[in-house]
Amino acid sequence: MARLALLSVSDKTGLIDFARSLVEEFGFEIVSSGGTAQAIKAEGLPVTKVADYTGSPEILGGRVKTLHPRIHGGILARRDVPQDVTDLETNNIRPFDLVAVNLYPFEQTIAKPDVTLAEAVEQIDIGGPAMIRAAAKNFAHLTVLCEPAMYAAYLQELRQQGEVSFEFRAACAQKAFWHTSNYDRAIASFLGSQESVGAGLETRPYGSREELPQNFTISGKQVQSLRYGENPHQPAAWYQTGTTATGWAAATKLQGKELSYNNLVDLEAARRIITEFTDLPAATIIKHTNPCGTALGNTISEAYEKAFNADSVSAFGGIVALNRAIDAVTATALTKTFLECVVAPECEPEAREILASKSKVRVLVLPELGTGAKETIKAIAGGFLVQASDDMVADPQQWQMVTEKQPTSAQLEELLFAWKVCKHVKSNAIVVTRDRATIGVGAGQMNRVGSVQIALEQAGEKAQAAVLASDGFFPFDDSVKTAAAAGITAIVQPGGSLRDADSVKAANELGIVMVLTGVRHFLH
Repeated sequence: MARLALLSVSDKTGLIDFARSLVEEFGFEIVSSGGTAQAIKAEGLPVTKVADYTGSPEILGGRVKTLHPRIHGGILARRDVPQDVTDLETNNIRPFDLVAVNLYPFEQTIAKPDVTLAEAVEQIDIGGPAMIRAAAKNFAHLTVLCEPAMYAAYLQELRQQGEVSFEFRAACAQKAFWHTSNYDRAIASFLGSQESVGAGLETRPYGSREELPQNFTISGKQVQSLRYGENPHQPAAWYQTGTTATGWAAATKLQGKELSYNNLVDLEAARRIITEFTDLPAATIIKHTNPCGTALGNTISEAYEKAFNADSVSAFGGIVALNRAIDAVTATALTKTFLECVVAPECEPEAREILASKSKVRVLVLPELGTGAKETIKAIAGGFLVQASDDMVADPQQWQMVTEKQPTSAQLEELLFAWKVCKHVKSNAIVVTRDRATIGVGAGQMNRVGSVQIALEQAGEKAQAAVLASDGFFPFDDSVKTAAAAGITAIVQPGGSLRDADSVKAANELGIVMVLTGVRHFLH
């Protein structure tokens, strides 16, 4: 008797060629549902509709079609168990040798900006996961294929040895269970984001809840095996979440070597900081996730030159992010020093030609630089930590002007720039800026005094008439006095110390401006 295949796919990529090979090369008979059967029949290939095979029509608008004993009995039957074989014969059920099923496009549906809960619910597949799981459970006797990319390997197995090996079937089963678990995770995460599942089905958009769910899972599909992690002795890989490529997985690499683990970590740090600035051309240069130079300019080339000159030594081997298209002038400047990566929302044709002279530099185009993860996740022993991403938008109207000397409008703009940069520097973070460019950065020190000293030492004489931002409060007034002695004229910090009054008093005595934001931005 001919081998029997069940094909029921939403993604019809490669379907017809696969079905033709099954029928014409290996003599399979095909049972298919709905649109899959129509597509196969349209190509002149023999196919039996599920409804005809089971004798039961599709009902509930197609919600019920494959949930039938002739389908699941044929999938789950153990051919080495006499009672199972007897049950098949008694009920006129044929065993399937192949189940090729992929699922309704749930994740693609909820990725749409205005999708409603009702629309999303209709894309929750029931029969598909049931068939995939049943076939995966019975991998000792049949093969399950859950995505088109698996078709070629299955056909190769048949061509090489006439049958499919146990090892191949087992590997397909494992992949199938990952597939359905990821599908269920996406559904559970989506429903968890709804304020009141079941109410307002027609109008409720895919929403956002501030509180984190009681259950949190993360899964991904490997995009690329990386050469190594932070160090050569650490294996690493890059994973994409969701079925639709977003973020760095959706970036276009115009040139350069493969991205490394450290490249991607630094690129994400660069993306986060550059998204703070939208009104004016901005550039940032990242080293080890900290900005060594960030600046605004009237043009993107001016912004890059200011960022580079902020710390040209550290810029060597850096990661550059720009919030405007790379033009020819900027491209020429970028080729003057060794850089690991450059990313921008666009790259003009002439700029591409110029950058091509530095073929090892990784140049990426990512139009959606402003789109990032809603949560940050860190692994710890026995579990992991999840928090909402620090995407709070700074609002100077909410700041407290606590000193006798009030900031001018120009100083307030400079303080806002410094505050935005400081948010993305490792704690304890101190940033000194002038003319909306960093001139000194103190990052990751064990005490704030040390960070102040590093930032001011780097700024040197440029600290005259500059401003200083601190990601956390000053526990004592010593750093205020140090800043004033170096020429700093205004300070922005969150406040919240028991000794805030001491810092404010010192600022008043020294004639400098102090602004309290009421928000801190620790970055560990």
